[in-house]
Amino acid sequence: MNRFYQPDIAKTLTLSEDESRHAVKVLRLAEGDPIEVVDGQGMCYIVRITLAHPKRCSVEVVEATAAPNYWGHRIVLAVAPTKHMDRLEWAVEKCTEMGIDRFIPLHGHNSERTTLKTERLVRVMVAAMKQSLGACLPQCDEMTSVMQVIKTPFDGQRFIAYCDAMLPREQRKSLAREFKPGTDVQVLIGPEGDFSPHEVEAALAAGFIPVTLGESRLRTETAAVMACATIHTVDQMK
Repeated sequence: MNRFYQPDIAKTLTLSEDESRHAVKVLRLAEGDPIEVVDGQGMCYIVRITLAHPKRCSVEVVEATAAPNYWGHRIVLAVAPTKHMDRLEWAVEKCTEMGIDRFIPLHGHNSERTTLKTERLVRVMVAAMKQSLGACLPQCDEMTSVMQVIKTPFDGQRFIAYCDAMLPREQRKSLAREFKPGTDVQVLIGPEGDFSPHEVEAALAAGFIPVTLGESRLRTETAAVMACATIHTVDQMK
């Protein structure tokens, strides 16, 4: 069954113009056809099309089902955006498919990007949520400084991953071994130039656990996906 996204579907009973166009013009759905609509807040609706209009497709609800995230705890990734947006979008897509609750674009001392329009990232998240049959849309923050994220309280495990040879490396631990299954978790991933020594020191002073994601030196977007995959793998082994 085709899946669509409409955050206020229970109230409006109408798809957005983009989703209406996709349903009526692209998929050629008609009155009476059933579809699935998720609201991004953990509800999935089976609805029937009552008006197949390409700009305002109307529906009636047949069934409503709660569909919360299956992992049962918060997963927050804070990642420094890459210079090329397609690489960041790929990481966001894959992490959304695997499952995250919040994505924070980081701006730090060595960042390759100082500004970021999040609209495109949200569209990528919506598509990935639908593709992976999810019903919860991750929160996507505006660009936030590394120091602000470090200073903001978080009730759960907090990790900072880095690989710069000039930074203290002997204290790093394996994320796979340190993460406690089922625990709210936040992971910081730096830019290609890595975190600055000051940022790492501030994170450690705030209680972040320094971690490694393996022996290989990973690109920023690969590290983000690796961190997300590691958390879900450890969760499944509990």
